[in-house]
Amino acid sequence: MSLLQIIIISIVQGITEWLPVSSSAHVLIAADYFGYVGRDELLINAVANFGTVASMLIYFRKEIGEALVGVFALPGALSSKRPLSPGERLAMNLLASLPLTILGLAAAKLLITDEMNAAVRSVHGVAIPLIGFGILLGLADIFGKRTRTLDDLTPVHAVMIGAVQVIAAILPGTSRSGITMTTARALGYSRPDAAKFGMLVGAPVLSAVGLYMIAEFYFGSEAGIVTVSASEAIAIGIGSALSGLVAIYILMSLVRRMSFLPFVAYRILLGVALLAMMPIPMT
Repeated sequence: MSLLQIIIISIVQGITEWLPVSSSAHVLIAADYFGYVGRDELLINAVANFGTVASMLIYFRKEIGEALVGVFALPGALSSKRPLSPGERLAMNLLASLPLTILGLAAAKLLITDEMNAAVRSVHGVAIPLIGFGILLGLADIFGKRTRTLDDLTPVHAVMIGAVQVIAAILPGTSRSGITMTTARALGYSRPDAAKFGMLVGAPVLSAVGLYMIAEFYFGSEAGIVTVSASEAIAIGIGSALSGLVAIYILMSLVRRMSFLPFVAYRILLGVALLAMMPIPMT
């Protein structure tokens, strides 16, 4: 793997994971372009996932720290019925979002066949969700209210925002961050808070996906010789963390001043471009 390939894959994963434009679609395109399949693809995606999780933990270190403290204080707060601190409230909502999301991901893994998975990873399978869910993001952003903040977040809403990540796990072109932000905006949360919780709620899922890919790499039946070295994998992880951190700074800065519509336009244009580049079948 060349230095240029490492840089491109790292930047693609790091930037597109947190922007609502579908990292899976971009990484699939990059991996296919460079010819990485099988166990190589598993390893690349796993380390890139861990890198992007690290970028989110760094950016939201204050909120994450408060939530970790809040986990231990939450039982006492609930039993005494005192008002929850921001950290306790965030911990409660993140914990509430996990069970249904994990069950949905497990069910998807069991029910989705190899043939179905190959279909959704095709050009059509990536392009159509890019366009369709991009339009939904635009509609939610235009018509959604902006009156709710994370202080108003309820466990029911947290479950709804977390659970939609299952759709992104099934359809690569959906965008995990995009669909969580779409749901949060549709529920009336402000753009910065929709973006923030959309990223926070994704950390456990991304970590679980990364661990699953590592397990598949070592114990799965995926065929192929590994050509990606340990140093190259580490470089991809570090590069994804750095580019992911830049992406989060950009996203949070933009949504404080403008709408999600530039991302909507990009998704639609990319989806149309992918469809246009498909070869026309000869009759």
